[in-house]
Amino acid sequence: MKTFKTIFFILLISISTIACSSDDGTDGVDGAVGPAGPAGSANVIYSAWINAPAGTPETIDGTSGLSTSFAVPQLTADIMAKGTVLVYMSFGSGTNVYTLPYTSTAGGSVNTITPIASLNTIKIFRFKHANDGTTVALPASLNYRYILIPGGATAATSKTTKVDYSKMSYEEVCDRLNIQP
Repeated sequence: MKTFKTIFFILLISISTIACSSDDGTDGVDGAVGPAGPAGSANVIYSAWINAPAGTPETIDGTSGLSTSFAVPQLTADIMAKGTVLVYMSFGSGTNVYTLPYTSTAGGSVNTITPIASLNTIKIFRFKHANDGTTVALPASLNYRYILIPGGATAATSKTTKVDYSKMSYEEVCDRLNIQP
């Protein structure tokens, strides 16, 4: 009986060794490398820094202020309904970047610079919180940049996590979406 078990064990080891041999075949030839994809995040649209004209007087919802606007041909109804529109402001050369809306005490009064997105356009509106009929300048020296994220773009997120870009700094958004600041 011991001989039978020994023979069976040797036979089992031999079959395992032969069955697992690396000489069972040859690897196939690797395919050609595909072309490199475009830089950045899929579907995300962003502008260079834009220098808009100085603000002109306007009243919106009973609030007096100054406004200026610039064309954004890629700002579609679909992006407005399902996507994210981010607008940033700089006091020149893309340094000291602020997320809009931006509230400060300029000209001795608390005021806010806010973006208003509409089809193919972004309006910038600056108003004083006191709403006393006076305004704080909206100079042409300010620069703006927009980032449009269509609703279907996951932009480096997991399938179950929605990112709130409005709570991120400009630098964090650029890093996350692979955008050159």
